[in-house]
Amino acid sequence: QNMLTIIPFWRNFANSVFVGVTHTALALLFCSMGGYAFAMYRFPGRDWLFAVLLATMMIPWIAGIVPWFILISKWLQWINRFEALIIPGAASAFGIFWMRQYIQESVPSELLDAARIDGCHEFTIFFRIVAPLLAPAFAALGIMIFINNWNAFLGPLLVMQDKSMYTLPVALSLLRQDPRRGFDAGVLMLGTAMATLPMLIVFLIATRRFMAGLTLGALKG
Repeated sequence: QNMLTIIPFWRNFANSVFVGVTHTALALLFCSMGGYAFAMYRFPGRDWLFAVLLATMMIPWIAGIVPWFILISKWLQWINRFEALIIPGAASAFGIFWMRQYIQESVPSELLDAARIDGCHEFTIFFRIVAPLLAPAFAALGIMIFINNWNAFLGPLLVMQDKSMYTLPVALSLLRQDPRRGFDAGVLMLGTAMATLPMLIVFLIATRRFMAGLTLGALKG
């Protein structure tokens, strides 16, 4: 009861679920399509472009926090809006790399050629033939993206100004700063335990596919 009087816990919980699920779904869509393009299509500059993509993984994310905030606040005006947490990073270099490696190892090009001979459109091939084969990769990458998004703190802290718009990690930080009751370790531990449950449930549900995707996705293409 004390926790619910300090922060709108269930509203913040719902915010985290909405942002995490939406961001993960978009990331899986864009990363799988990008990985599929790099794995199965030959186009001018493909290898060079992929090398540039991999090079961006060596740049610490914190190095781009100031340009990111300027883009979000001044250009897009997404302060206090969930778009600021959902859309940026929806097509990550790591995600595209992960899906490319998995597709190269698991999707035979002969299957795609047969579909093209039968007259299938490229989008039909991807969504109806390739995507079902990527379930282990989707599970592994989806869990990693969801957990990373669920635990995000600095981004939501910068762009969300209304307490009702906070995600759970930011809201839980307020439990340490309540001026009326001071620091209450029991309340903080309760909130942290409840915040951990969704990640545990997601991992337990997708454990088998996660391990399969983790193994195959790590293979060198």
